[in-house]
Amino acid sequence: MRVIAGDLKGRRLEAVPGKQTRPTSDKVKEAAFQIMGPFFYGGRCLDLFAGSGSLGIEAISRGMDYTVFIDKQSKAIHTIYKNIKTMNIEEQTEVARMDAFRALRVTQKNKATFDLIMIDPPYEKIDYPNVLEEIIKQGLINDGGMIYCEHGTSEDLPENIQGLQVIRQISYGQTTGITIYLNGKHKSTVFTGE
Repeated sequence: MRVIAGDLKGRRLEAVPGKQTRPTSDKVKEAAFQIMGPFFYGGRCLDLFAGSGSLGIEAISRGMDYTVFIDKQSKAIHTIYKNIKTMNIEEQTEVARMDAFRALRVTQKNKATFDLIMIDPPYEKIDYPNVLEEIIKQGLINDGGMIYCEHGTSEDLPENIQGLQVIRQISYGQTTGITIYLNGKHKSTVFTGE
C-alpha cells in the first residue's frame, strides 16, 4: 500500500493489522482520485471509517490542506497516527476514535465543514442513505463538495439524496463499487482551481 501521487508519491503506508479492516486497493484509489481531482487546490477532507488513513493521506498528498480521520477501532487509530508521523503531516491532520454517527454530530458542534468526505466502511455494514442524510442534516459538506462512497457491488446507493447527485458510479471486479456524489450543481474551486 502506497501513496499514489502528489507530494508524498511513492511513500509506503502501513496497513491495519488483522482482518477487521479492508484497505482500498491502489488501483481503486487511483481511479477514484482521477475522477475527483486528480489534484486539489486546498480544502478540508473528512476520512470516515479511516482504517489506515490511506484515503485521507492521499488527499493531503494531492493538495488538500487538512484531513480529519475518524475510526472506532483502536488498531486503526494507532496505524493512522503511525502513518501521519511517517509522512510528517501531523500539523495537517486531526485523529479521533469514535463511532461515525457520533463523529458527525461532534464535527457539526465544532462548526467544521468539508470539501471532500470519504466513506469507506466494511462492506454491507452500514446504511449509506442514513450516513449521507446525517452529513446533509448536519451541514458538513460544502457547496460544490464531493462525497466518495466505497461499497460492495451488491449495495445500491441512491442516485439523488437531498441535494446530492451521483457524478460517477463504477464497479471494480466482483466486490468493490464506488459512488461519488456532488453537493450542488458545480464543483467548488477546490477541485477546479478556478
